[in-house]
Amino acid sequence: MLFDSPSSFGRTFRIVTFGESHGAAVGVVLDGVKPGLPFDLEAIQREMDRRRPGQSDLVTPRSEADRVQVLSGVFEGRTTGHPIAMVVFNENQKSGDYQAISQLFRPGHADLTYDRKYGIRDPRGGGRSSGRETLARVAAGAWAKQQLAALGVTVRGFNREIAGIEGKTVDWAFVEKNPLRGADPGTFEAQKAAVEAARADGDSVGGVCEVWIEGLPVGLGDPAFGKLDGLLALACMSIGAVKGVELGAGFASARRRGSENNDPLGPEGPLKNDAGGTLGGISTGATVVVRLAVKPTSSIARTQKTIDREGHAADISTHGRHDPCIAPRIVPVAEAMCALVIYDAWLTQQDLKEGDPRLSEWDWASIEALLPQGQEPL
Repeated sequence: MLFDSPSSFGRTFRIVTFGESHGAAVGVVLDGVKPGLPFDLEAIQREMDRRRPGQSDLVTPRSEADRVQVLSGVFEGRTTGHPIAMVVFNENQKSGDYQAISQLFRPGHADLTYDRKYGIRDPRGGGRSSGRETLARVAAGAWAKQQLAALGVTVRGFNREIAGIEGKTVDWAFVEKNPLRGADPGTFEAQKAAVEAARADGDSVGGVCEVWIEGLPVGLGDPAFGKLDGLLALACMSIGAVKGVELGAGFASARRRGSENNDPLGPEGPLKNDAGGTLGGISTGATVVVRLAVKPTSSIARTQKTIDREGHAADISTHGRHDPCIAPRIVPVAEAMCALVIYDAWLTQQDLKEGDPRLSEWDWASIEALLPQGQEPL
């Protein structure tokens, strides 16, 4: 089962996130972790620092250190095989910023749907629907990235497009040196100017995030509902600001003929990669390329039309500390979700090849003892 609850994700390797934007803390529980593995908390913190607010003048000025603490599952730098709980305590909430609009539904937010579905909602920053929930995903994904690196797999991302301005080249050395996490030095200044102009207008802009997953073997992913590209799409679409996901050529393939869209095959694999690293939902060994459409930040200072809880028309202007473009902080979140899918698929594939490692010899002996004499277990 891919998820047991709306807050859980994964099959063999599972996570559960918890917490709200203006609550005491946000955290994650990792289950399905094997014992004895090295646990690098500093590497996890580095990923958290990439997502945290206040990194530059192009993102929200909310000041949060986002220091992750480990509550369980690790002893003397190694995993114990029991659930790992990681938590970040919130330190810089300004809940009063939301008092004036507590009875209004913010356009673009989950306020209306949460209120109608549950009959109750937390208006302070969106509660459970807040983008702050993603720090729990980044903590879990950072762990998955560590395990994948040991297997020769890398997961890295950048922003292909900001405010409709598309980068044409990919300079990986440039990505972490600029506040927008763009990969094309030639388009950075234009992208930066577009973000600054939107902020000056009390508005926001979106972007397109691109993630490359390199070093995969052939064979990850399962038919029919366990397709690797399908799981990646689900994982990335679960990020609140994401409104579309494509792999490889994506929507451009709809405008082509088959003769130009198909990837010819050679002895060493695909000769091009418009399929984006999968065929039939199974990895081909080529780089898996995932693109995410990131919407403009919904919280803006400009006056918008809305309704209150009773359905009466009203005007709303959302003040406080918000990102004029959320795309730069989406990159580590997108990487994390992709890493979670790939690591889970890898472990699931191991189970298929080796049998379920969670069943010991004692377990099998116990099962056989319950069967009629001479009958073999399935």
